[in-house]
Parts: sequence; C-alpha cells; structure tokens
Amino acid sequence: MRIAHIIIALFIAVNHGSAQEETPNAKQARRIMNTAYERVFGPQGSTLHYKVNIIGLYKTEGTIFMKEKKQRFTDERVDTWNNGKTAYMVYRKKKTIEIHDANSDKKDKYSGRFKFSLDDFTYSVAKDPEGLMLTLKQKKKAKGTIKEVRALVAQGTYAPIRLRIKVAFFWTTIHISDFRSGGITDDVFEFPAARYKSGWKFVDKRDD
Repeated sequence: MRIAHIIIALFIAVNHGSAQEETPNAKQARRIMNTAYERVFGPQGSTLHYKVNIIGLYKTEGTIFMKEKKQRFTDERVDTWNNGKTAYMVYRKKKTIEIHDANSDKKDKYSGRFKFSLDDFTYSVAKDPEGLMLTLKQKKKAKGTIKEVRALVAQGTYAPIRLRIKVAFFWTTIHISDFRSGGITDDVFEFPAARYKSGWKFVDKRDD
C-alpha cells in the first residue's frame, strides 16, 4: 500500500469543500486542520518521516518531501521523484524505473482511493497529553472508504505527530517524526539520472 498517498490525500482533503460547521469546537478543529495543511502543503514545502502499522500485520516506514505539486518519497521498496511534470518510480529489487505523467493515477493503484470530501465528516478537537487530538467522523450517508480519522498535532505549531485512520473495520496508525516546514529546494524533486545509467530497465508509461 502506498502510505505516502494516504497521508497526502488526508491533508489535501481537509482544505477543500464548503462545509459550514455549527459548533465553536468544530470551527476550531477546522481552523487547526487548515493551519496544519498550510504547514505541510504551503509553497515553502515540507518533509517528514513516517512509520506505519496496519492492525499489527503490516509495518513499513519512509520519508516524504512535498512542495506544492512536487513530491519525493522513499520507502523499503521504491524511490520516487515527481517534479510536477514527470514522475520517476525506481523499484530497487526489480531494477526497473517507471516514467509517468506527474498527475497520472496509473503510477500507483492506490493513488485515488483515499481521497474524501470535506462534507463527509464532522470535526472536533480535544486536548491530549501529547498535544491536540483532531477527530473526523464520517457522516451516516457518506460513501467514502475512510470512516474516521484521528490526527494528533502539536499544540501551538500544529505540526503532525500521529494519524489513526479507520478504513472499513480496520485501523491504520501512522507515526510522524522529523517534520520540517520550509527550506525545501526544487532540486530535491529532480530525478538523479546519472545514478541510474546502467543496469536499469526504463519503462515509459506516459500518455502519448
């Protein structure tokens, strides 16, 4: 599972929509989520390290860099560079490099499955020993795959610390560390072609 896409989809989703929250607590939760979004996806860029545990059966970890439409992430299986125009996916074990259009969902079969509408959830925030706990609960008539999100953020800075995501009946826990907002240069997202001159198979999957 491409955990990086889940994290990205969650933060993108909370910044879109026109839902009108009713309670002061819900308004505060939305404001905090919007601030967290800006820290992660603002023009200054950001980076974080994640560790994932899916109901104790699957564990992985990786690092993500993000800046507007550009992305760079690496985990135990793949290295990816996306400069906003072209995406390169380096599969180390297979010694294969796939080239995709930057915005194509073809580059990962999980790419579009975890997006959800802002209007599908109710929002609340509560104090937590580690910071502030934001809870998003899916409304009864919503049809998205994500049923609930519990996002722990640092008090004051609203930097992400931990995400718990309920998909169907299963919970996924994502621990976030080494978060930094700002100081991300564009060269981070450029594919280092010189590193892969020989011994690698290139597969161009861009649309004609």
